Amino acid sequence: MNVWLLAGLIAVGVVAVVIKRLIGEPLTVRDLFGPPVVLTGLGVWALCGARGLDGADIAWAATGAVLGVALGAVRGRTVHVFERGGVLWQRYTGRTFLVMVVSAVVMGGFGLLAVRMGMHEEARPVHLSIGVGFLGEALVIGRRGLASGVRFAPERKR
Repeated sequence: MNVWLLAGLIAVGVVAVVIKRLIGEPLTVRDLFGPPVVLTGLGVWALCGARGLDGADIAWAATGAVLGVALGAVRGRTVHVFERGGVLWQRYTGRTFLVMVVSAVVMGGFGLLAVRMGMHEEARPVHLSIGVGFLGEALVIGRRGLASGVRFAPERKR
């Protein structure tokens, strides 16, 4: 698939998720974990298909993934999780966007350091970075939802 087409599709998907969460949406398991799993899977697939990577590239990618999950988990703590109509809802807050900006700066700095230390560009799939960040967020929100005792919203028919 064309790299620019894939990047455009990912960007549209991420913007749609962020807008829905800014407005507030019912918290469903599929919406919570679907995008992070798909993006992370695509990122791992791109990483596995990259040529000429060595152990150092994999170590940098793994460290970046752990950092991304951790920053996503911090972001997940800022999401407002509440009950409406007997089911869980979620909404991004101003603090969520502040953490997004800080995370982008941290991940950008990490990426620059990795490249300066010799990491190949192919070992840094953007969709992997976005996916693991959303995965860290989803894990924290999912745990908070389960701890609330309120049921997740039912899945919408597609």
